[in-house]
Amino acid sequence: MGKIYQIYGQSAHDMTVSLLEASDAIRLVPAGGSVALKPNLVIAGTPESGATTHPGVLSGCIEYFRAHGVRDISVIEGSWIGDNTMRAMRVAGYAEVCDHYSVSFHDLKKDKTRAVDTAIGKMEICGRALDAGLLVDLPVLKGHGQTIMTCALKNLKGCLPDKEKRRFHAMGLHRPIAALGAYMRPRLIVVDSICGDLDFEEGGNPVTMNRMYLGTDAVQLDAYGCQLMGLDIASVPYISLCEQFGGGFTRVSADDLVELNHPEAGLSSTPQRPSGIVGRITRNVQADSACSACFAALARALYVSGVQGTDRMYIGQGWRGKTIDGLGIGNCCRGASRCVHGCPPTAEDVLAELTR
Repeated sequence: MGKIYQIYGQSAHDMTVSLLEASDAIRLVPAGGSVALKPNLVIAGTPESGATTHPGVLSGCIEYFRAHGVRDISVIEGSWIGDNTMRAMRVAGYAEVCDHYSVSFHDLKKDKTRAVDTAIGKMEICGRALDAGLLVDLPVLKGHGQTIMTCALKNLKGCLPDKEKRRFHAMGLHRPIAALGAYMRPRLIVVDSICGDLDFEEGGNPVTMNRMYLGTDAVQLDAYGCQLMGLDIASVPYISLCEQFGGGFTRVSADDLVELNHPEAGLSSTPQRPSGIVGRITRNVQADSACSACFAALARALYVSGVQGTDRMYIGQGWRGKTIDGLGIGNCCRGASRCVHGCPPTAEDVLAELTR
């Protein structure tokens, strides 16, 4: 638990530099240590869509740490299952940043992993994330179809190989996310809350907040994110679970907040809640250990089509090898009488099946 530095504006680069300077972030880099920047690059989507971390957050970090003598700086990330990390980094504008500053980008899908002991057992984590002198967590504050919100703790899931991401979903997401956060405990987090989509992890319905904030306790920052989204922390179980596992503290008081400026005229600083649309349109879907990319494809297709999920629609690893009378989404449900194949299927393919 510590101070939360908050700033309002529209320039991700300038806001990031201001936050790092105000918090004296260079003190967190060990002598001669490296800095690894871990953005949210879940899909090949633009930051303006509300899905991915703005490239200005990366450039702001690079300029700040370079100005303070750090030479070993890299960007590390692995997009979600089914997407191509290198394509995603180009779409998000990261290639231009990395080229401009001569900073390397590492696709964690191709990284070597190590097994570590966590609060819930062994877990495979990518070596570049484990070996960084300072891992800088750069999440987007946004909604999520399965966990309601995603921010600092869940962003660490990008530090896993795809097979471990699938296992997280089979375990129910919340406990493994909490255990991962408690093990890694990133010492610097810069949250991009400029225009995150408050309903869909993959973006599409951005909400203008023009806010960023920084801290050193991922649990505290996620608890604060719940406040900003008007959510009860109990609705996002992995946050309190991570506290129980020793990953940080959920308490956020007014004394913890350091405001660097104030919202521009006409921009409200009051919480903006998710609409709850994902929960409503998928309330009858029979989901069992569904991976995020697969679930998101279904949710997006239901949202676009206006078709309501029925009790004969199935998704998730829990249906693998079972005979199902109804529509199955993804290869795990190939035993269904109708199935949209893919791992994951595209939202377009699901939409075509729903509307045929």
